Order: sequence, then structure tokens, then C-alpha cells
Amino acid sequence: MATDKEFKKCSSCGQIWKTREGFVGDSAIDIVGYQVNFSSLGEGLFLFNHNCQTTLTIRASEFKDLYDGSIFTERLTNSEDCPEYCLHKDNIERCPARCECAYVREIIQVIKNWPKRN
Repeated sequence: MATDKEFKKCSSCGQIWKTREGFVGDSAIDIVGYQVNFSSLGEGLFLFNHNCQTTLTIRASEFKDLYDGSIFTERLTNSEDCPEYCLHKDNIERCPARCECAYVREIIQVIKNWPKRN
């Protein structure tokens, strides 16, 4: 578990990232999935692979401030307008639906496009 002075610690190799920006900017980290929590979207988990072959999870709420667009109030899951991306944890595409879940998928795009350092 990370302390107040760390953003995340790898449970396998012990690598420590002191800041969120350092974590997402690390070339050894890739976002690979999202495990939705429909009851509380902020409790959903972003899945990141570390180059030590470990998958790390971080709550979506840790990244909410990276999004400043519209957040829709209606969930469209199981509707004709839903492409069902949230039902497949390895799908990290942008969602075209005007769904309450769509903003989380926009945050994924911000993370995917974050500049990486070597």
C-alpha cells in the first residue's frame, strides 16, 4: 500500500511512483483496461501493466480531475445506443454514447496519450 509520500507502489517489484504524473508518464507503465463499477463509477478500477509483468489497479476517482467535460446523467448500458465497451475490461476505447460512463472512458484517453519519459 502506498504511503502519503507515494502515489503507487508496485506489489511485485517494489517500484515507487511519488506522483500520479510520474506514474502515468513512466514508459514502463501502460493502461490496459478498466473494470467498471456501475454502482459507483469512481470505484471502478483502471488496470495498468508494469514492465515487471505485474498488473496494477488504481481507482478511477484518482484521475477524475483530468476530465473537465460534460458528465451525462443517464446510464445507457443494455440500450441500443450502448457499444458495451464497459462490459469488456480490456477495451479502452473512447465511447461515443451520451452515457454517464462515457467520461471515465475520456479519462482513459487522457492517460493513454500522456507523454512518456524513458
